Amino acid sequence: MPHRFYHAPPEPRCAPRGDTLTRIPFHRLVAPVVVAIAALLPHLLLPVDGAAGALRLAAGTAFWLALAWSAARLAALLLAHHPKLLSDLIGTALFLAALVVITQLVFELPATGLIATSSVLIAVLGFALRNTLGDIFSGIALGMESPYAIGDWIEGTENCAGRVTGISWRSTRLLTRDGVALVVPNSLIAGHRIAVYGSGAQGRYRAQLLVPVDATVPAGRARRLLLAAAMEAGRDQPAFAPDVVLVDVAQGQAMYAVRFHVPDYGAEMRWRDAVAGAAQAALQRAGLDFARPAREVGAGRAWQTPAAASPARLLGSIDLFRPFTGEEVDSLAASMAEVPLTPGEAVMRRGEQGDSLFLLAEGVLEVRIAGADGSEVAVDRLHPGAVFGEMSLLTGQPRSATIVALTDALAFRLTREAIDPVLRARPALLEGLTAIMAARQARNRVVPGSNRAVPAAPTREDILARLKSFFAIR
Repeated sequence: MPHRFYHAPPEPRCAPRGDTLTRIPFHRLVAPVVVAIAALLPHLLLPVDGAAGALRLAAGTAFWLALAWSAARLAALLLAHHPKLLSDLIGTALFLAALVVITQLVFELPATGLIATSSVLIAVLGFALRNTLGDIFSGIALGMESPYAIGDWIEGTENCAGRVTGISWRSTRLLTRDGVALVVPNSLIAGHRIAVYGSGAQGRYRAQLLVPVDATVPAGRARRLLLAAAMEAGRDQPAFAPDVVLVDVAQGQAMYAVRFHVPDYGAEMRWRDAVAGAAQAALQRAGLDFARPAREVGAGRAWQTPAAASPARLLGSIDLFRPFTGEEVDSLAASMAEVPLTPGEAVMRRGEQGDSLFLLAEGVLEVRIAGADGSEVAVDRLHPGAVFGEMSLLTGQPRSATIVALTDALAFRLTREAIDPVLRARPALLEGLTAIMAARQARNRVVPGSNRAVPAAPTREDILARLKSFFAIR
């Protein structure tokens, strides 16, 4: 699993010093300061002997504790935007220092005996609570470094990943993707590598899926198939930005890493499932499948070179051509020509005459139409199995859109001469062509970011009438 390790976020712009001090709620210091002043006066004015002396000692003790209280609260206010563990640590140190001062100055006791007794007690307690103390000191270290915050997705140890819901002295609380709450000791997290995936807009990172393909499949074709599948799976995810890399070839397998970006760690499994399903469908549509290691292939079974993209299989998988008989499909497939495309190459351009339609076998294409300023605007993407160019083929109209390859692609061209005899023999097939043409025309009328009026899409009846007229079918 890929990891995105923590990096410090950009520091916020500092506000003017006066504004920062104004935001600090100094009114929260009033109570401890009032208590300290109220305790200081009796400690200074009361006599040492008798009942007044006992009251004087109590006032002195209260003064130093109130003073430590005031300093701890001031530190908490000044460090409000830092981890709470840091302010808690400072507050604890201040109260311990106040106890030492009270022992020496108020009760006038020697500090050596107290230190010796405390050392023995600390040693006993430290041995008994060594695991807990280890968690606490690890929590202090994590609090000072702040490698993660509440809301971040992290992986602190193997098989221990989740969204941070709480951070305390002893432990970090996580909520897994399955909704299970975990309480992980800080020492366990601090002793391992921490992978921080972030949260919200900062949680986007790249994941990858390993796909084994038969090593006899050309690398260019395998990349084309898998990249088109990943782009189709993430078509609704902004900045999905997939790519495909060949990472290993062994035992008859070529291992490809399909890499893509996910919005946050919690959504990774959903996107991995979508990409894996699309990759499997793309390979099966091309007559391939996930490869198995050579040792799992039965003895005596010869390796077979996978067949190239089959136009007959492609025609049979498209709803538009499913009513055709097997003989008709074979006849059309035999007449189709391969059209290989490279990224940026146009398979057709808006306004030119055309006498063919295309079936996309592999890769991804982009549909562009005229925008408000006359420039071409992308309105759609075509994925394997798509049919395009049918309006010019079947009605004689000029091309209404420019189709450009986004990736390496392979299409098949079907000319009017090949389909004309079939349509004349079976006029009922025009109904299916009419439906897909009407839907495509309606979608291509939408121009993103433009408020200008566009001509209404032709109705199904109008398109059907044009088809019958063009092919002289009654």
